[in-house]
Amino acid sequence: MPNISDARSSANKRWDDKNKDKKKLYRYRSYARKYVRELADIEDLTELTDMIEQRKIEIESTQKSQPHN
Repeated sequence: MPNISDARSSANKRWDDKNKDKKKLYRYRSYARKYVRELADIEDLTELTDMIEQRKIEIESTQKSQPHN
């Protein structure tokens, strides 16, 4: 791995500290994609598909009940 400067390292740490939720989201999204692409079998994918469809319904119903800005 290439060495990074102290300034870059410091900037990365500042970004990480200010964006903990964003970093967590990126990490979980990466795990999910890796699982789907490399590890899940057909039963897992079927279950995930059902979960995704249910989540989409929940999000859509929440968005419909919120007033537009």
